[in-house]
Amino acid sequence: MNSHRVYPKRLLKKIQLNLDKPKTVWVVTREIEMPQLVGKRNIAIVMNADTFAQATDIDYFITNISSSIVTPQWIVDTYSQRNWVEVFYREAKGWLGFKEYQVRDKRSLLRHFILVFCAYTFILWHQLTGGLRRRWANKPLNTFTEALEAFRTAMSFRFVDWLNLNRDVFASYKASLGYVWA
Repeated sequence: MNSHRVYPKRLLKKIQLNLDKPKTVWVVTREIEMPQLVGKRNIAIVMNADTFAQATDIDYFITNISSSIVTPQWIVDTYSQRNWVEVFYREAKGWLGFKEYQVRDKRSLLRHFILVFCAYTFILWHQLTGGLRRRWANKPLNTFTEALEAFRTAMSFRFVDWLNLNRDVFASYKASLGYVWA
């Protein structure tokens, strides 16, 4: 047996990914039992060629999803969507301050996370439904950064507007924290 090919070609399933740029991959799945884990697991090997020797990109996946669901097509479809999770974390950390919290307890940390998730969802929803184009910008908002800037501008305007109408409330709040609003 060729040491570069663990599975015969007949066991590899050719899958066409319909992404921005179509991509073909070869997948083999197996159900296995692993020491110290209860139940069976499904593993998958996804390659960009039909042999290990020719493949330049090889990914290994494991899941505890039932074998009746786990097919080569399911593996490829499911894991091709995980990039959006990574995009969310990059945007949440980079633009919404997800990693920049200064809290001392679990409750405050959870509140921070909830605020970040809500802000992200709100911005994304408005961006996808056109709400930001209609109400908060006079130009198309095509990227998350543009949508975030429109959101920040709108929130800043609303806060300044509220502050002008409620200076006494804001001053009382700051005074309760030991600050003077001058």
